[in-house]
Amino acid sequence: MAKLWGGRFEAATDKDAFEFNASIGFDKRLIEEDIEGSLAHAKMLVRTGIISAEDGDLIINGLNDIFKDLKDGKIAIGDEYEDVHSFVESVLTERIGDAGKRLHTGRSRNDQVALDMKLYTRKAVSKLDQSLRVLQEALFNLMKDNLDTFMPGFTHLQKAQSVTVAHHLGAYFEMFIRDRERLNGVEERISYCPLGAGALAGTTYPLDREWVAEELGFKCGPTRNSMDSVSDRDYLIELLGALAIIMMHLSRFSEEIILWNSNDYGFVELSDRYSTGSSIMPQKKNPDIAELVRGKTGRVYGALMGLLTVFKGIPLAYDKDMQEDKEGVFDAVDTCLSSVKLFAGMLSTMRFNNEVMEKSARAGFTNATDAADYLVKKGVPFRDAHGIIGRLVLYCISEGKALDDLSLDEWHRESPVFEDDIYEAISLKTCVEKRVTMGAPGRASMEKCLGYYAEYLGINK
Repeated sequence: MAKLWGGRFEAATDKDAFEFNASIGFDKRLIEEDIEGSLAHAKMLVRTGIISAEDGDLIINGLNDIFKDLKDGKIAIGDEYEDVHSFVESVLTERIGDAGKRLHTGRSRNDQVALDMKLYTRKAVSKLDQSLRVLQEALFNLMKDNLDTFMPGFTHLQKAQSVTVAHHLGAYFEMFIRDRERLNGVEERISYCPLGAGALAGTTYPLDREWVAEELGFKCGPTRNSMDSVSDRDYLIELLGALAIIMMHLSRFSEEIILWNSNDYGFVELSDRYSTGSSIMPQKKNPDIAELVRGKTGRVYGALMGLLTVFKGIPLAYDKDMQEDKEGVFDAVDTCLSSVKLFAGMLSTMRFNNEVMEKSARAGFTNATDAADYLVKKGVPFRDAHGIIGRLVLYCISEGKALDDLSLDEWHRESPVFEDDIYEAISLKTCVEKRVTMGAPGRASMEKCLGYYAEYLGINK
């Protein structure tokens, strides 16, 4: 049982209690961040004269050697250590002697782990942001290729008005813009360095916290309150909140792809690379990636609710409950990263069945509002126009027709105002193209959006 304490204890820790208390099984993934922080701390201790340059060199070289040996597989992090911090200090002391015992001068595991988690979060945010950018690039390419691919737009899961695939996908592009903005907000709020806060009340050593913050890339400098420094995990809760929203967006998108891929819709065909089959039904081609993304969303929600629950009753400053911040965060980050990556691959290889979607739009009376607007432009009050078209839709349903299929005589049964130009007015192309307000599905509006998205992504349209 390698640990960094024990002088005031007479009895050895119960084995089960040690294992229950230990975090090495999951916090060992913070080894890079722990050594990164320790290197900065050691350099600062030398700069301020707290330890000698000779000891500092031994510590710095020893830390670098440990990290290299870990990467090369020459050593492994064993379960006999209480946590990643005890592993680093114990191995360091074994290698360089008493100089290794001086590394922890002026710091506590409380501010050390707070630093490690902030360094981890900063890297995680960067990876998540980049993965979302890749997904947006896939969306952008699909939008660019489907400006004139008509499909029904839905409300209440019922066909409502005609849109294009580009317009529909653009809604998700906007969602992922907001997701990236939320991640950037997390990054802003982790830009204060907690190292030097000690256990909760700072230290009597003349630490140069400003130098350490700069060395580790914390642009806002050191944290301002030592108690808050070691007890703050707001940024992890905020990160999980951002991840939960990302997963919610992916889940909504997955639900639509699952519907579109079904036999009854037939809007899309998923690549074999992102589909699976059945062990008993040879005809099956299942959208398992989309379904797993939808399912894993609950897993990320659970991590958020778990951490909120852990922190709701913790008094200041540090409490062991806070050890529960790591596993949920690690799992949620891993889950979100893999979900975004696989979703982007599934999306970029998905094929749209243009004719099926256009036929569905025609059959779903998505041009009914346009037919009503036609009457309004002829001088008919909108409420009367609404009733006329509603009766014509009812007639079409009984006859198994679309509005486009009606003869001029059938139009005239409800109103003599209709003329031959009604057919052009309610064509899918007209219904979409005349919608030119900002954010609408018309080609002119969508080309402006694509120009903005190209600039946003920093690519040539």
